[in-house]
Amino acid sequence: MTFYLDQVAEFAAKTKFEDLPAPVIERTKYVIADCIAAIVGGSVEPEMKELSTRLTSQSGVGTVLVIGTPLKTDPAKAALLNGTAGTFLEMDEGNQFCKGHPGMHTFPAAFAYSQTHGTSGKDLITAIAIGYEVGARVGIATNLRMSMHPHGTWGTICAAVGVARLAGFNTEQMKTLLNVSSNMSLATSRRTMLEGGTIRNLFTGVSNQMGVLACDLVLSGFTGEHDGIGNVFGKVVSDEFNSDAMTENLGTHWEITRNYFKMHSCCRFNHAALDALNEIVQSHQSILVIDEIASIHVDTYFLAAELDDQNPQNTLAGKFSVPFAVATTLINKSSGVNSFTWDAIRNPSIQSLADKITVSDNPEMSKKLPDLRPASVTITLKSGRVLDAKTETNRGDWRDPYSVIEIIEKYNSLTACAWSAEHSSHIYDAVMAIETSPSITPLSDLIHQAAVHEAG
Repeated sequence: MTFYLDQVAEFAAKTKFEDLPAPVIERTKYVIADCIAAIVGGSVEPEMKELSTRLTSQSGVGTVLVIGTPLKTDPAKAALLNGTAGTFLEMDEGNQFCKGHPGMHTFPAAFAYSQTHGTSGKDLITAIAIGYEVGARVGIATNLRMSMHPHGTWGTICAAVGVARLAGFNTEQMKTLLNVSSNMSLATSRRTMLEGGTIRNLFTGVSNQMGVLACDLVLSGFTGEHDGIGNVFGKVVSDEFNSDAMTENLGTHWEITRNYFKMHSCCRFNHAALDALNEIVQSHQSILVIDEIASIHVDTYFLAAELDDQNPQNTLAGKFSVPFAVATTLINKSSGVNSFTWDAIRNPSIQSLADKITVSDNPEMSKKLPDLRPASVTITLKSGRVLDAKTETNRGDWRDPYSVIEIIEKYNSLTACAWSAEHSSHIYDAVMAIETSPSITPLSDLIHQAAVHEAG
């Protein structure tokens, strides 16, 4: 029986652009555009502006873009900064089956490396699709400890494989890379997201930086253990690892085609409740008056029920709070970026409404994971009237995908944080046609020009 790592390494090293099904190519381009937009949106956050300035000033003149800014630096540092910015707004795409965000764990590292190595558009698409696939399969094969945050764990493998593809690793090098990069994951704490510890936003950035480093380590002669993935993800960060999940339908079934895009600017675990809430709002606009609400109850699966903080202390904690997400969405009539700002956190009306919102864990709903993400929302008015709605899945996932128009609208809303509509449109068009370009330089030039124009 062939060792699973041999199969995965051969797939990662030898799969060509021509082997990618058309839906994989199309979806990968949407993921690239989504990652760029999420990074641009996050780049204007005060912590990211300060960090980008500090780190780039320490490294001198670089050649790789810090997306959303006019700054440039070296590939590893750019991968760190762009990966971190991309998670700041909680708007990066994800995959419910691996319980994480493979796109943002792959794109920053692959894009950073590609800018210094004459990469073609086809090469970039292939690298991202394969890095996404291998890392996501590790997430699916693993049952991480509940105390761990999934960012910064198997995501390092996403980044490493993406860069290794661009570096032309052969099968044996790729196998070594899998064993090396699996030992470069972080000891992430789940409490960071619940308490609003923004160090959590760095986890993805570090994974991208480690992915670049992992390739340099292999090229320098470093080695790993015999089965780094199986040992780390089956005995260290988890007690379960299903190696069969790494190879089942490998090359014919692609996880990127089962991804989701986010429109609500908060943790994915909130989304089922917000989708159900939207149904209530749409059906009862005339009678749903904030001052007339006596209480709101959300019944949902255990991962979402954990987000029960009624009084989050900062914007990240607000994004990981069902009561706050429901309250700010009702009052602002939106679940977008502007509903999760410091002004929203400090808004007494939102806080007052959040105090009326409770969340409970429904075991029957939890049994439906990961295929479904259920929730029910019950709003009781002071008159005694009850408004309720249920949802089984989340808008935007593979069962109920957003339209292309909605995906473009999201892209435009995020890039508007730093770019003009004209620049944003040109960059989106370049991404959608990237497979026709012999170099990613025209795309990177457009991104840089947009930032320079806005800064000037």
